[in-house]
Amino acid sequence: MAAAQGHFSDHPDHSGGADDEDGAEGDTVPRAFRVAVEALRSAQLRPEIEIEPSRPPQRLAPYAYALEAAVVDGEEDLADGRLVLLHDPAGHEAWQGGFRLVTLVRAELEPEMAADPLLPEVCWSWLTGALEARGLSYGEPSGTVTRAGSHYFGGLAERRPATQIEIRASWTPEESAGGAPDTGAHLVAWCDLLSQVAGLPPAGPGAGDGAPGVVSLPQRRGPQHR
Repeated sequence: MAAAQGHFSDHPDHSGGADDEDGAEGDTVPRAFRVAVEALRSAQLRPEIEIEPSRPPQRLAPYAYALEAAVVDGEEDLADGRLVLLHDPAGHEAWQGGFRLVTLVRAELEPEMAADPLLPEVCWSWLTGALEARGLSYGEPSGTVTRAGSHYFGGLAERRPATQIEIRASWTPEESAGGAPDTGAHLVAWCDLLSQVAGLPPAGPGAGDGAPGVVSLPQRRGPQHR
């Protein structure tokens, strides 16, 4: 099982640095954000998922933490993505809360799947279904599902056409009585989404519950730009 690690931005002036949380700058980080970050770091994920630190965005919120992940089969990436935790201690009107999770998930599709007119709706239902299957409460969800096709010509004409699905989304996790959301569970749910887009079968107790009639995409050749 992989444990999540990462670096976070802790500059209240929005400068977006990624100092070590044990340094002087880290002493100013709100406790709720520290708890949320630690929950991300200690989350236990399925072995097909490789996760690593990513520099967080610098200007979206006073505090930010980011992770990148990929679903790997041998030497092949079946899907990849990025998850960012944002925190504004003063609260954010658009978020309707003090925390926000922002994500990007990508995978390459087989041609017959890419042609399905209901694919965007299905992919969005995977996100909401993954959160609900883990019993997570959240608010203000928003996002886009995009299909992008590539056709090759000239010296690349031997390559078959390729279609990539891209899910961009954000949501506000419910905060506990202590002020921090259960970000570890949200990360696990996000990895459920990543695995589903990659075509892996559900793993773990209750995995896949809450999304009846929705199946994973077949395993495929994933993004080649990792």
